[in-house]
Amino acid sequence: MTLPIRQIAERLAQNAEAVCRHYLDNGRKSGRHWIVGDAYNTKGRSMFVRLAGPTYGPGAAGKWTDAASGEHGDLLDIIALTLNISLSEAREEALRFLSLPSTARKPEHQPVARNSSQAARRLFAASMPITYTPGETYLRRTRGITCSLVVPALRFHPRCYHLTDTGRMELPAIIAAITDNAGDITGVQRLYLAPDGLHKAAIEEPRRSLGDLLGNAIRIGAVTDVLAAGEGLETMLSIRSLLPHMPVVACASANHLGLFTPPPGLKRLYIAHDHGRAGVAAAEQLRAVATAAGVAVGLLTPPGKDDWNADLRAVAADVLHRLLAHQLAREDMSILPAPSTASS
Repeated sequence: MTLPIRQIAERLAQNAEAVCRHYLDNGRKSGRHWIVGDAYNTKGRSMFVRLAGPTYGPGAAGKWTDAASGEHGDLLDIIALTLNISLSEAREEALRFLSLPSTARKPEHQPVARNSSQAARRLFAASMPITYTPGETYLRRTRGITCSLVVPALRFHPRCYHLTDTGRMELPAIIAAITDNAGDITGVQRLYLAPDGLHKAAIEEPRRSLGDLLGNAIRIGAVTDVLAAGEGLETMLSIRSLLPHMPVVACASANHLGLFTPPPGLKRLYIAHDHGRAGVAAAEQLRAVATAAGVAVGLLTPPGKDDWNADLRAVAADVLHRLLAHQLAREDMSILPAPSTASS
């Protein structure tokens, strides 16, 4: 028997705060309301969602009003708007969120193209903050990352689809936004994990990209005139852990590192390469392109035989900082942490 829309909305209203924390995570709780910019999960304060009240009627929990636009609705509308899906699809998403049986037989509309930028943006919007998730566990405990993970590019999805030859499965995954120089999301990279977050998922290719990667990258930190670029997310989070004030980009693969488009106005580019043949070749390719554009290029070469993340976990931080001091230009020495914090 199909559960009526009204009953689903009432179930959502009974869990209004949990719904808001999941789908409107750019907002915050204030008394009996959740405050956010709008129904699309934009940061701000113009929209109010009631967290307490009757399950239906005037003053009901889950009802929202946008003071700036005059729009209003319920939590089912929120799910549809934040994920950019139809009301029918939102109904099925709500059933999944509430752990209720789904009655869907066939989607009313064709899904977006599987490998499109639109699909990537939808997946990123459906994800949650990475803190206090298996995604943070993997980066902190398994990869030794110490820099802040509260950055716009990093999110987590507890049940991300993974397609196989025989169907699809749901796995937890780190979802990293890939953006262009204007800041628009063109793709995502998914890193599938074991349920406890201590390892990658036991599948053939746990790292998958989606959307338009050419020239684009995962970006962490605001770029002014200096930037560090590298191949993998863990590599560049390692650089960020050693140099917390250095903006970094991860290009998702060696091939895409070589094809990265440096942002306009950049003066100095550091390429954090690994020791593999593909990584060295990509670094040389990017160096040639950046140099031709008038950008000064330096290499950040890890001391070990692998990459910067392996050295982050195996070599003392003060040793790595001394090495980086010899690889940075004089004008960027201020990026190095002070001696009192270098090992923290």
